[in-house]
Amino acid sequence: MTTKPEEPQPSPRRRAPAGAAVLREDVTKAIRAAVFEELAAVGYARMSIEGIARRAGVGKTAVYRRWRSKLHLVLDIVSALAVQGLPAPDTGSLEGDLRLLYEVTSRALRHPVASQVIPDLQAEAARNAEIAEALQKALREGQDGVATGIVTAAQRRGELRAGLDHDLALDLISGPLYWRSVVIRNPRLPKGYLGSLATATAGALRAL
Repeated sequence: MTTKPEEPQPSPRRRAPAGAAVLREDVTKAIRAAVFEELAAVGYARMSIEGIARRAGVGKTAVYRRWRSKLHLVLDIVSALAVQGLPAPDTGSLEGDLRLLYEVTSRALRHPVASQVIPDLQAEAARNAEIAEALQKALREGQDGVATGIVTAAQRRGELRAGLDHDLALDLISGPLYWRSVVIRNPRLPKGYLGSLATATAGALRAL
């Protein structure tokens, strides 16, 4: 009697890993972009997970698998800004570095999304300590690294004295442009304003 050979059995299907391992990066990026657009369109108070998911073209579950709430989502994104920072200028002079920094920062602050999101989050920060801390970290640390680089390079070239007040230097470098662009919200700068601001700030730093 001939024994019929056994047919090969299909190997069991491997289950996809659960949790963070299956989170698609393109979906995460779409959600992050949708948050900025939703903040600019409706503000933090009216922003919802449903609105974010709809704008990102995903289901609400995709959002909740990554963040527990809209607060955690916004805190995560705002905190990430501190890590990204700004490119460090390297023009070879204090005034040139300041001018380039102001040009880059001014363009960023004039962006339609940033011009709506930052003031809205600042208003929300007055009511929410977690947002206040995250926003301060993003704005302060994002500029702090660049300002430190500018000051250190100028000290190395002999343009600024060693041991100057670092916090005061950061306020002098960052304060005027934020005041004009974010606080009084006047995006139209007079001709030559950034160059004049760079010259004035460089003079103030030398006087420290």
